[in-house]
Amino acid sequence: MRLSTVILPIHRWSEGQKTWRRAEDLGFHAAYTYDHLSWRTFRDGPWFGALPTLTAAATATERIRLGTLVTSPNFRHPVTLAKELMSLDDISDGRITLGIGAGGSGFDATALGQEPWSPKERADRFGEFVALLDRLLTEEAVTERGTYYAADEARNIPGCVQRPRLPFAVAATGPRGLKLAARYGQAWVTTGDPKLFDEGTPEQSVAALAAQIEKLGKACAETGREVTELDKVLLTGFTPDRSRPLESVDAFVDFAGRHRELGFTEIVIHWPIPDSDFAADQAVFERIATEALAQLG
Repeated sequence: MRLSTVILPIHRWSEGQKTWRRAEDLGFHAAYTYDHLSWRTFRDGPWFGALPTLTAAATATERIRLGTLVTSPNFRHPVTLAKELMSLDDISDGRITLGIGAGGSGFDATALGQEPWSPKERADRFGEFVALLDRLLTEEAVTERGTYYAADEARNIPGCVQRPRLPFAVAATGPRGLKLAARYGQAWVTTGDPKLFDEGTPEQSVAALAAQIEKLGKACAETGREVTELDKVLLTGFTPDRSRPLESVDAFVDFAGRHRELGFTEIVIHWPIPDSDFAADQAVFERIATEALAQLG
């Protein structure tokens, strides 16, 4: 099992760069950031762009993997995103993972002045977005006319450092999204079952995650892949456990062990942010980073 962190882009780089360097020093497998224009309770505070932040992080670090968790079609287009990702993969010397999802109905959904998309349209756009992005990152020139997205001889030369392209970590729980993960993903991402967050139990959450993995397996079988080919990534903080796994090393080891048994290969924990939903003791967090995986055996 791998342990990674997500660092929200809320600090000016003069301060924020220290966190990304510290994440590498602590031995995290990857450090991700959210790709939003603004997000939840952080909307009225500082919030910087994901791709410039990752570019800066790539030049400030040497070994740790970097990525989005997750990018969505809400305010991005595959042609411009592909060019930026190819460049970022080059700058980082092949350390980028693209976390990608369908997006939601939050602030990003209307920031460009559009009406929020229905769940069906989000799913339709997501399928078209991922398929075109895959082509753009693997072919030298792409022309495509879709319902929502188009490309006209779009070129991405010389392509990604990682071949055939940088990996996609597809966030999905519904049948259409899981099929996309099975077809295009090198990893699958989940935050659990949101219906359980307020009143569910950790045991119910584990059962729901097991059901999601079972559905992923069926989607992979339909695509002709083995489900073991995909890394399975759990972004924590959104299950009924909330922040309890970060209360102690033992609590985290117990949490990680239960989810490793389900088949998860990577757990992502939020870098502590005081006075927020992601508040945690920094010293305990760093002990988890350096000690927990060894205790899993």
